[in-house]
Amino acid sequence: MAGDRLPAPPRERKPALAALAALLVLIGALGATVLVMRAGDRVEAIRITERVPMGQRIPESAMESVLVAEDDAVSYVRWEQRQTVMESLRPTTDLVAGTVLVGEMLTGEPTLPEGEVMVGVSLQPGQFPSGLEAGDTVAAYWVGDDGPAGNAEQEDAQQPSQDTLLTDSAQVVAIHGDGGGSGNSTLPVTLRVDEAVVAELTRAAAAGDVSLVVVAAPAE
Repeated sequence: MAGDRLPAPPRERKPALAALAALLVLIGALGATVLVMRAGDRVEAIRITERVPMGQRIPESAMESVLVAEDDAVSYVRWEQRQTVMESLRPTTDLVAGTVLVGEMLTGEPTLPEGEVMVGVSLQPGQFPSGLEAGDTVAAYWVGDDGPAGNAEQEDAQQPSQDTLLTDSAQVVAIHGDGGGSGNSTLPVTLRVDEAVVAELTRAAAAGDVSLVVVAAPAE
C-alpha cells in the first residue's frame, strides 16, 4: 500500500564535487581570458609579397602589413618603419614572398659580395625568356656574328664561336619596364656578375648580342 512506503532518504550532497565543478569553470574562464590577452599582444610587421633579390631596394609594392605575436627575442621590422626600409636599407639575402622581415635580414651597408659587380644589358625580343623575373639565375650567351672582344688587332686570334657562354651564374637584380612578361619588347635588365666576365659581357651588350637563359641557382 502507498501508505506503507518509507520516506526516501534525502540525497546526500557532495560539496567536494560541487567545489571541483566551480574550480573547473573558473579555470576555463581564466584560460579564455589569457588567450584573449595574448591575442592582443601583437605587433604590425612587414611581410614581403614578391621576390626581392639580395642588395636590391625593397619597393613599397613588395610590402604588406601582417599582425604577429610580440616576442622580445624576435626583432620584427615594424610596419611604421617601411619608409626607412625603402630608402635606406637593403636585404642581405634573397627575399621570397611570405617572408616576415626581421632586422637581421637588412643592412644599410653595400651588399655586393667581393668580386661581383652590377652590369646593365638591354635585351631584344628573343634574347630573354618570357616571365623573366628579378632574382632569377641566368646564363648569358654571346649570340652575335663577331666575338665580344671585337678588336681589329686580334683578327688572327681565335674568336669565340657563335653562342659562346659568357657566364652561367649571373643573377637578375632588377628588370626595368614591363617587357619581362611578354617577351616581345626591348627589356633593360641589371645583372649581378663576377667581375672577371664584365669586359666581354659589356662589349657584347653594347652590340646588342647578349641572350639570357634561366638556369638553376648554384647550390650553396
